[in-house]
Amino acid sequence: MAEISWNNLNKLESYKKLQSLKNSVSLASALKGASGVKRVTEFSIPMSAGLTYNYAAKQVNKQIISVFKSLVKEDQLLEKFAALYNGEVVNTGEKRMVLHHLTRGQLGKDVVVDGVNKRDFYVNVQKRIAEFADKVHSGKILNERGEKYTTVCQIGIGGSDLGPRAMYLALENWAKANKTHFMEAKFISNVDPDDAAAVLDSIDIAKTIFVLVSKSGTTLETLTNESFVKDAIKKAKCDVSKHMIAVTSETSPLVNNPDYMDCFFMDDFIGGRYSSTSAVGGAILSLAFGPDVFAKFLKGAAEEDKTALEKDVTKNPALMDALIGVYERNVLGLPSTAVLPYSQALSRFPAHLQQLDMESNGKSVNRFGKKITYVTGPVIFGEPGTNGQHSFYQLLHQGTNIIPLQFIAFQNNQTGKDVTIQGSTSQTKLAANVSAQIVAFACGKDDKDPNKFFAGERPSSLIWGKSVTPESLGALLAHYENKVMFQGFLWNVNSFDQEGVQLGKTLAKAVLSKNMDPVLEAYAKLLIK
Repeated sequence: MAEISWNNLNKLESYKKLQSLKNSVSLASALKGASGVKRVTEFSIPMSAGLTYNYAAKQVNKQIISVFKSLVKEDQLLEKFAALYNGEVVNTGEKRMVLHHLTRGQLGKDVVVDGVNKRDFYVNVQKRIAEFADKVHSGKILNERGEKYTTVCQIGIGGSDLGPRAMYLALENWAKANKTHFMEAKFISNVDPDDAAAVLDSIDIAKTIFVLVSKSGTTLETLTNESFVKDAIKKAKCDVSKHMIAVTSETSPLVNNPDYMDCFFMDDFIGGRYSSTSAVGGAILSLAFGPDVFAKFLKGAAEEDKTALEKDVTKNPALMDALIGVYERNVLGLPSTAVLPYSQALSRFPAHLQQLDMESNGKSVNRFGKKITYVTGPVIFGEPGTNGQHSFYQLLHQGTNIIPLQFIAFQNNQTGKDVTIQGSTSQTKLAANVSAQIVAFACGKDDKDPNKFFAGERPSSLIWGKSVTPESLGALLAHYENKVMFQGFLWNVNSFDQEGVQLGKTLAKAVLSKNMDPVLEAYAKLLIK
């Protein structure tokens, strides 16, 4: 492999060429007539698990895509991906490898750390979780009263909550319809005591297993909620050690703690926002749905990772998505991206992508700590359709900012339940709305009344498939993880640390220790009794 060069985006000749092509595509023209129909078909890339990435309503053409190909080669994007999955220290800020791909499959050579094969390590952790979940489901592990557990509750924050919560909600109805829903899942994340209190009031504590997730075992919010939960367990006259397990590192103070009936390990090479396919997601998803469902979720992610190896950008959905996103952010100057899943199952998926994208690429220095002079990660937001249509779509259609859109939609719902009203089913109405919105945003509408005029030229992509299943959800997750990774490479930032999260934590500790400057103290006095 050729030596890799890490260069700022604005130093690349291909990027300079891309800038010269700004505004060279009119969506209203490109999506018109027979050529528009052909474009919808041609500007599609198959993904795994029956998904397809369609970018026909994006402001690109064959000339721009040709420059994309040059950019991929010049910036060695695929070589950088190979360096990552082969265990090179890509996380420069924390001087760590980045191995979340290994939690679901082997893309390259063996990665061995201190004599431990990391792929084997993750497989063994998954196996131990599966064995534990099977014992809980079969009744081999019971509570102190000899009863089966019916609920699992995750205690974590950030990546220990957002991803697993989004994945659970995405598969809850599917699992119930397919009779693989073994335990209800709840989540406690906010240090606001109302969060924990509301969850605890909604469950039977005696029949609940709590999963405490903290890599270090020292996360302040999580340990605060741990104390809240332990107090509730004791007040319910239950044995704490019969109701808690931990997902943590092997060096964590939680290991060998008698309050936990078992520990399942993660490591420093798995970032929180990339941890849904590790024990962080594995414990709660395996307990809720069974190990087989979690294994299918991993399979979908692993298969989609393989598509990210494709050298031809027109056959690599994550790479194409990343390149278009950088073109929109850095050439067209568009500051935000809306993620719009037309599936209630994905109601919390945009929230997970907010952390994945904004915590990864919200950087203003490059991977070597040098200030960069171009914009990086966009603001990510979104809500499920059609709810969003009755909320913020007004700004998307007629606001002063153009905001790129990423639609996600499916041909079928998860439950098979539906009703026909006015000649069509609910699912058909949902699909009709997606189609209509894509064309409306792209093509607009002329009208003599300025209030009813739509300028159009609002770009969007569409990821679509048959339905949300464990495999398609895993593929969708991996697509976005890989997209964010490729964009980080292009911007030459470190997508795998999060120093921006730390300052607020440090100042909060200063408040609690009463070791603070006068201005911080003045604000604290407004809120702390």
